[in-house]
Amino acid sequence: MTKFEKISLFLLRIGLGWFFFYAGITKIIDPTWSATGYLQNAKTFSDLFAWFASPGVLPITNFLNEWGLTILGVSLILGIFVRLTSGLGVILMLLYYFPVLEFPFVEHGFLIDDHIIYALILLYFAAIKAGRVYGLENWCSNLPICRQFPKLRNWLG
Repeated sequence: MTKFEKISLFLLRIGLGWFFFYAGITKIIDPTWSATGYLQNAKTFSDLFAWFASPGVLPITNFLNEWGLTILGVSLILGIFVRLTSGLGVILMLLYYFPVLEFPFVEHGFLIDDHIIYALILLYFAAIKAGRVYGLENWCSNLPICRQFPKLRNWLG
């Protein structure tokens, strides 16, 4: 990878990381925020998303949403556990995609919307071990525990 490619990848990782971090932290600090409206207006798999919005499940849904976005953002910014959090982020993006899908149309497009683009970027990050490019994964992968347990290195990136 050339230096320009590394810098471009680093900037993309930081930019997307900040985007996710900001989306998550603003939900955490806003005591009135809830995923209820988004879930109850689901156009696809409406029964599933209504279940996510049910009173017994909604606190868990909100918690996972708020902290999932925040942790994904921190992971991308610091460049650590990028493969793991990117995989989980893809699932989260698909859960954001389906409620606004009225096949073949989505909120702002035809089949593809911003959530699919984010999911594809996260897949790319996981595939190329993006945390090893100017991230903490390089440092962590050289720790004695990673040498002792090489499979841990795969989770790091």
